[in-house]
Amino acid sequence: MSPTNRTVVVTGIGATTPLGGDAASTWEGLVAGKSGAGPLTQEWAADQAVRIAAQIAVDPSEVLPRPQARKLDRSAQFALIAAQEAWADAGFTARAGEPQSSAADAAGTVNPDRLGAVIASGIGGVTTLLDQYDVLKEKGVRRVSPHTVPMLMPNGPSANVGLYVGARAGVHTPVSACASGAEAIGYAIEMIRTGRADVVVAGGTEAAIHPLPIAAFGNMMAMSKNNDDPEGASRPYDKARDGFVLGEGAGVIVLESAEHAAARGARVYAEAVGQGISADAHDIVQPEPAGRGIAAALSHLMDSTDLDPAEIVHVNAHATSTPAGDIAELKALRQVFGDHADHFAVSATKSMTGHLLGGAGGVESVATVLALYHRIAPPTINVENLDPEAEANADVVLGEARKLPVEGRIAALNDSFGFGGHNVVLAFRSV
Repeated sequence: MSPTNRTVVVTGIGATTPLGGDAASTWEGLVAGKSGAGPLTQEWAADQAVRIAAQIAVDPSEVLPRPQARKLDRSAQFALIAAQEAWADAGFTARAGEPQSSAADAAGTVNPDRLGAVIASGIGGVTTLLDQYDVLKEKGVRRVSPHTVPMLMPNGPSANVGLYVGARAGVHTPVSACASGAEAIGYAIEMIRTGRADVVVAGGTEAAIHPLPIAAFGNMMAMSKNNDDPEGASRPYDKARDGFVLGEGAGVIVLESAEHAAARGARVYAEAVGQGISADAHDIVQPEPAGRGIAAALSHLMDSTDLDPAEIVHVNAHATSTPAGDIAELKALRQVFGDHADHFAVSATKSMTGHLLGGAGGVESVATVLALYHRIAPPTINVENLDPEAEANADVVLGEARKLPVEGRIAALNDSFGFGGHNVVLAFRSV
């Protein structure tokens, strides 16, 4: 097989989300239809129009040593926790290039020059930037942390993950708003497919639950103001949906060439088939209403891979719970796949996790891979009155998880879109 057409597989997963501190508890929450949203009880939230969010289930302070955590922005803390889990889950026991403690450990090694990291963030170290500015104003120049710049850099999470695993093939940080995490995984697939790397740790992270982002999103009418019912506020496809619920966390997967994974006897969750990318060229925040840009990304995916439409049985939709965006995505699926779209079990997992912005594509890729691995599609919760346009264009998994076909090879899509008109679609396939 030529180095420009290598098969890419998923061998490790990790997550820390509003549903749980690892991938297993997050998946359990998704299948159970659990909401991670709740009230914001911080003192600063009292004056906000939006007083709800989906906050992390397990605080990084419970996982990372304090001396390490204090040098990392919250977004980097999330990314490192998820990457550590994914790295261990893939069977790697030490930093690349370091001596192994046993022959068994040596079987799980990777050449650091063939190892990459691609971790995205849509906003980066915003909490560090804003908090340290407050320190500057209130306590003076000398009290500003000397770690501020490496903490606030958008590439900080990727750099710290790269340092953790010992990646030398390249460490990258795509920034495409809410499509960032998916774009990171797509970039990682291409790093392996084109021969730049054998293994890449990839995903997305975000930590933006802070007074300024909450106020800004609230004032632009992007977030739900259903403060009296936090758990029911994120309601994709419901006729009464009124915006997203801001979430935080990270999702990371380990991607590997099939040859490399086979040589070390790694467990394989799924094949990472490829990506489709486009841009709307329509508006800085509003999606193109007919879904043309999304359709272009889907078409790019199908034209550039060997994926058969008949294999696709599941879609983890972007579906943020906004009036315009939810329907545009479904129209695009119908436009590209026609009657095949009737066979897609569509899940909107942001109804449970909230919207993790640049971390969404990472967490939702973990969910998509596990849906294939366990052959079950998570539900979309909080839908009391299904929008007729949604009903006409998709088979939404409502209320309870749904079993996927148990026989044969099946595939699933993970859709991610972002402010600026960024569209990224990833495809995974069972093995």
